[in-house]
Amino acid sequence: MKDHGQQLHLSHAEGDLTLEALWLRERSPDETTLDSLTGQRLIEAADLPLDLSLTQAQLDGDTLSLAFSDGHAASFSLAALLAECQTCEAYQGMIFWQGNLAQLPEADFAAALDDDAALLDMLEQLQRFGFVRVSGVPDTEDGMQGLIHRIGPLRHTNWGGIADVKSVANAYDLTMTQRGLEPHTDNPYRDPIPGYIWLHCLSNAAQGGDSMLVDGFSAAEHLRREDPEAFACLTDVSPGFRYHDATTRLESEGPLIELDSRGQVARVRFSNRTERVPALPGATLRRYYAARQAFYRLISGDDFTLHLKLAPGQMLIMDNYRLFHGRSAFQLEGGIRHMRQGYVDRDSTASRRLLLADQLAGQFANEEASA
Repeated sequence: MKDHGQQLHLSHAEGDLTLEALWLRERSPDETTLDSLTGQRLIEAADLPLDLSLTQAQLDGDTLSLAFSDGHAASFSLAALLAECQTCEAYQGMIFWQGNLAQLPEADFAAALDDDAALLDMLEQLQRFGFVRVSGVPDTEDGMQGLIHRIGPLRHTNWGGIADVKSVANAYDLTMTQRGLEPHTDNPYRDPIPGYIWLHCLSNAAQGGDSMLVDGFSAAEHLRREDPEAFACLTDVSPGFRYHDATTRLESEGPLIELDSRGQVARVRFSNRTERVPALPGATLRRYYAARQAFYRLISGDDFTLHLKLAPGQMLIMDNYRLFHGRSAFQLEGGIRHMRQGYVDRDSTASRRLLLADQLAGQFANEEASA
């Protein structure tokens, strides 16, 4: 370990690490810097001197004791610092898939409702695959509500909470007709866009009406490899999306492929029914239309499309930032197709998964220690 003024150089088992003095100072774990209950910062980090430096550094086992030029001193856990500096796992353990996915991620409604380990398993499958099929859902109109309450609040929209998806006269949206639906994400005209779609089957006796799922992240990464110019265009150009009816005006915009700060795909959009491309310069439009076509051919092709038909008592939970979904057209002569649909946001879903993982890991550790 070396103290070089505004930087601290650490050598450890996994390599060398250089940390900035200002970065260390603003996350000092003492009670004058961080609130002991909330972990939130008490000092104004933006007021710290930009030329802040280290005046002393000492390592004793896992304890790193530092003194700073502003007179502050604090002790850090070396293990905690190294863990914070580790590079995040690419795509957080997601499993990319195509239409030949052999084993669907599955969960049992009653188990997930009553058992934390089963609920965590369902949420981890949802994180890895972007969807999970849940069986044993009560055959009532709000049958999935109990499990939603185990995870987070139901997202209400202008259509209410849990809403019908079935063919009706004078439909306010094309989902309420018998037509097939192209691969799409839901509600890109909202801000924020709903995070997870919950689709519960009450009846599916109509001819047709099969669900289609596409891993949008898998398709986007394929496009990045095979047609990098098209990929770049779909990350640069942001079309608009619009939903208007007699009581609602919803408009937003965003790229069909959205990247995070590390260049990984963070969100995909596609909604032929609601997209409104602005009057961009001709060269930009031509480039965008060609890139959009290339992406659409991927996500509507057999290679990337998974086909399944929900049975009564089953539901799909789908990541609306990652998956495209659609359906084949259906004919009511064969029977009724009645789905119920609701939305749950991403933050509450991720929070539930992470807390359960911590709680169950702590419980397991305590059981091991007492054995």
